[in-house]
Amino acid sequence: MSLSHPNCIRHSSLPISVALPKSKSELLTETDATILYFQETQERIKKMFDKSELSVSAYDTAWVAMVSSPNSRQAPCFPECVNWLLDNQLSDGSWGLPPHHPLLVKDALSSTLACLLALKRWRLGEQQMTKGLQFIESNFTSINDEEQHTPIGFNIIFPGMIETAIDMNLNVPLRSEDINVMLHNRDLELRRNKLEGREAYLAYVSEGMGKLQDWEMVMKYQRKNGSLFNSPSTTAAAFSHLGNAGCFHYINSLVAKFGNAVPTVYPSDKYVLLCMIESLERLGIDRHFSKKIRDLLEESYRCWLLGDEEIFSDADTCAMAFRILRVHGYEVSSDPLTQYAEHHFSHSFGGHLKDFSTALELFKASQFVIFPEESGLEKQMSWTNQFLKQEFSNGTTCADRFSKYFSIEVHDTLKFPFHANVERLAHRRNIEHHHVDKTRIFKTSYCFSNISNADFLQLAVEDFNSCQSIHREELKHLERWVVESKLDRLKFARQKTAYCYFSAAGTSFSPELSDARISWAKNSVLTTVVDDFFDIGGSEEELANLVHLLEKWDANGSPHYCSEQVEIIFSALRSTICEIGDETLAWQGRSVTRHVIEIWLDLLKSMLREAKWARNKVVPTFDEYVENGYVSMALGPIVLPAVYLIGPKISEEVVRSPEFHNLFKLMSICGRLINDTRTFKRESEAGKLNSVLLQMIHSGSGTTEEKAVEKIRGLIVDGRRELLRLVLQEKDSVVPRACKDLFWKMVQVLHLFYMDGDGFSSPDMMLNAVNDLLREPISL
Repeated sequence: MSLSHPNCIRHSSLPISVALPKSKSELLTETDATILYFQETQERIKKMFDKSELSVSAYDTAWVAMVSSPNSRQAPCFPECVNWLLDNQLSDGSWGLPPHHPLLVKDALSSTLACLLALKRWRLGEQQMTKGLQFIESNFTSINDEEQHTPIGFNIIFPGMIETAIDMNLNVPLRSEDINVMLHNRDLELRRNKLEGREAYLAYVSEGMGKLQDWEMVMKYQRKNGSLFNSPSTTAAAFSHLGNAGCFHYINSLVAKFGNAVPTVYPSDKYVLLCMIESLERLGIDRHFSKKIRDLLEESYRCWLLGDEEIFSDADTCAMAFRILRVHGYEVSSDPLTQYAEHHFSHSFGGHLKDFSTALELFKASQFVIFPEESGLEKQMSWTNQFLKQEFSNGTTCADRFSKYFSIEVHDTLKFPFHANVERLAHRRNIEHHHVDKTRIFKTSYCFSNISNADFLQLAVEDFNSCQSIHREELKHLERWVVESKLDRLKFARQKTAYCYFSAAGTSFSPELSDARISWAKNSVLTTVVDDFFDIGGSEEELANLVHLLEKWDANGSPHYCSEQVEIIFSALRSTICEIGDETLAWQGRSVTRHVIEIWLDLLKSMLREAKWARNKVVPTFDEYVENGYVSMALGPIVLPAVYLIGPKISEEVVRSPEFHNLFKLMSICGRLINDTRTFKRESEAGKLNSVLLQMIHSGSGTTEEKAVEKIRGLIVDGRRELLRLVLQEKDSVVPRACKDLFWKMVQVLHLFYMDGDGFSSPDMMLNAVNDLLREPISL
């Protein structure tokens, strides 16, 4: 890690046509310039993996500067830190991160007063002290401004520093009445009954407690590296009072590492680099850095297995490491999260502060506590959801966080949990809400260039718009295919071409996956047509004819069609199956045409069975309905052929394996039941079978509609959890991860489509999502 000052944000270069010398830019086409800029941005980001860059903390440097030499209490132990304070006062007389955010005046006041105490301690910098005191006098009214963000512990630390300043005969330009009010309020807070998590909080703000502190209690929180809470200011204050060797070792190592100034928290490298991975993933550009990310994940996993204190002593880092490692297929135990169950968290430092950032990280992690042996912890972690919902509905996050972007992230995370978060739509939301000045607040403000970086945003926008332009062309190709195949002439069929392609582009967006997208989209269009044909468009004779044609399969002959409708449908089916067969030959080195035919034949037979049930008024058992319904949900022809077209080679043995079948079945059952919970009223009125209705029929007269829906939703949750376990599991898995991901991504699409009703059949429910993904470029 290195420190940056005065600016903690590195701004990206100007557009290439401006940044390059004119003579050179004239030689480049616009495309060449874009490619070059794209590559240069990637290279800058790659270098960030090698080190984390954290902003300097004037506040913490001041407390380190106050530590006296072991040889003489009249001399500083770290004179280089004192010199840094003398050299880095801002033009307005303050110290801190430049420029001051208008809502961080209290932070500037706290940093400035700490620096004044350090200079007064060593009788240096009369001119700097005068300017600093003037800044405090001019801005003191912000103390009572409720719009200002209050750093952690400010109401204890700032009055404590004022008291120390008075003891040092520093002429603080404040009215005695104002000082007395601050000290009185500080004392009231310190005399309050012992609240949950309060002890750790008071230990963290030790530098503001002075002689009032129980220093023996404070040392309970000392870490293996000698620090208290990885905080230089707290540790420096403890050493000044106790002379603890571990504290000195920590402070001395900080100064040796960073030179003349220190950060506000250290170590934080693992947290920063995990945040960097998450930022790249959230913006949809992680695939450009796959090797760097894999190396970093390997190192993080090694540290996890070793029980690294930097990971396990911090709730945010622990939760994020658990989630990211588990998502990437690493076997990590959820046991470390037990310390953040509701009871334990409420007694912690973060619980005392109602730390929304920590609660959000724990909520995200809880979505991956999915194994049977973790059911107890899953329940214990459910508090995070309710906590965030309650506090967000109260508007607390906006008031307590200095940036609106955090509130947006909370809202999106709650509205789109992992199982309903369609990847490319999420990328767009995250790009639009990405804030390059993501300043964070502890006892003082700080920022990491690895996390809040304009290069990330520039690359993400360029990447999204570039992919979108490819997607638009593919959608046009698909629309032409619908017309050329005469599918638009089938008046009974829903025309959902854009929706069908949306689900393909939303899940497999990379340019090189064009074949998979086209296969997914064409088969999605065809399954919609066939579904409507079996529901309302076809006669008994036509349905049987279509099934017979597929069973017989003559790719080049002139089969008998009993109607024009059957001819249109089968001709489109045949050409698409043959096209997929040719494409998979290139991807897999073998033809899978027979398998695709088999997939389609299974679907048609299941739909024919349901048509016979309806015609003969047969009421199947719930299990019979689900066993047939997971196939008739029609996800097989969409997902299974696409699995062959996304990269990994898959043998016949893998495709026929129990694991592959379970992935398909779990995905399809989830889809069938999700669909049923949203459409059962309409289908019941039309006389169609539905799992909700069957649950009511076969469970007895006492089963209400609400209870039946609740039962079905429970089955969805259980199936979804089992599917995610299969997708994440690496041990004993024969299906490549990229292939498994397609099954999960389809479930995410289905949850989105049916989030507020039947989004697929509705004429306009999904229009905004389709436009965001396919038609509207991002402009920032």
